[in-house]
Amino acid sequence: MKTALTLFALLILTGPVLAQRDVSFMNELQRSADRGIASLKASQNPEGWWTSPEHPAVTALALIAWQGIPNKPKQTPKWIEKGYNFLLTHVQPDGSIYVPGKGLANYNTSLSMMALLAANDKKHNPALLKARAFLAKQQWDLGEKGKQDHPLDGGVGYGGRYPHSDLNNTLSSLEALHFTRHLVKDAPPQDDLNWKAAIDFIQNCQNLPSHNKQPWASSDPKEKGGMIYFPGKSMAGAVKDKNGKTALRSYGSISYAGMMSYSYARLKADDPRVVAVRKWLFDNFTLEENPAMGAQGLYYYYYLMAKALSFSGDRTITVKGKKIDWRKTLGLKLIGLQQQDGSWVNSKSGRWWESEKPLVTAYSVIALSYIYRGE
Repeated sequence: MKTALTLFALLILTGPVLAQRDVSFMNELQRSADRGIASLKASQNPEGWWTSPEHPAVTALALIAWQGIPNKPKQTPKWIEKGYNFLLTHVQPDGSIYVPGKGLANYNTSLSMMALLAANDKKHNPALLKARAFLAKQQWDLGEKGKQDHPLDGGVGYGGRYPHSDLNNTLSSLEALHFTRHLVKDAPPQDDLNWKAAIDFIQNCQNLPSHNKQPWASSDPKEKGGMIYFPGKSMAGAVKDKNGKTALRSYGSISYAGMMSYSYARLKADDPRVVAVRKWLFDNFTLEENPAMGAQGLYYYYYLMAKALSFSGDRTITVKGKKIDWRKTLGLKLIGLQQQDGSWVNSKSGRWWESEKPLVTAYSVIALSYIYRGE
């Protein structure tokens, strides 16, 4: 398994990696990514943002996409600089990066941090340090302080009006905090996240009764090992298992979020929780849908798949006894789904903003970049 820092360096800081790979396929990936970037450039608002000025996260993802392309020019173009200037105008006194009054402070801050980090410019370190300190304070701790006495403890939520932590925001926060650890290596422990509590929250989202004692956690093979959105809530709904027990359904995108979250929290590959989520994901592997969610969140599923499997170092995965080159399979799928204007969009479901071309295009370009460089 690669270290997370190596994973991010693969995407952002290295040049093209073509070692013993199909050069024709790599050229296809590069052309597709370039067309995606051209689409992002064309769809940028003159003020530097994409999709909405109220949510910097989409702009952050577009900037990350540009930073990771295989043939990125040495000099940053002005349109990318405008995107960064837009992000920096939303740095708040408490370190958060969002638009006050519009919510989603944690989500916007996490992704904005990753965009600033991707710029590989020390001038952003002060903003990153303040944002990191803000995020580290957003971990949920209900009931008795410092004690894991509530299923939501240890996770991170959107912030604002959402009264719970969830696995997607926990992933975004863990990712941002992990990659900025080097900036605070000498800081006192209270300035960091409670990583053990984070692991407890992740396992509280997992259908794994050996580690999760909540009544909905199922040992049914259809659900066992997979993840849900937050303890007590699955976006895929509930189902009666073979014993008549109500189980919350595992689904694809959130299970990759859980797999990655465990990795950022430094669980080993042979940990039974990691083994279980990988088994569920590979048993349910498909590119035709987001497992158990259909078309909903499909491109987020592709995006997380590319990141998670790159991190784990899987050159192939075994699905129903057959080895699959997931990079080539996913890469060709994304290339085939690209629109004539170079963008991507979820034409079957607009849930979670996947009707917005800039967001879906950023997801897709980032996925292609991981596939291109992955080892």
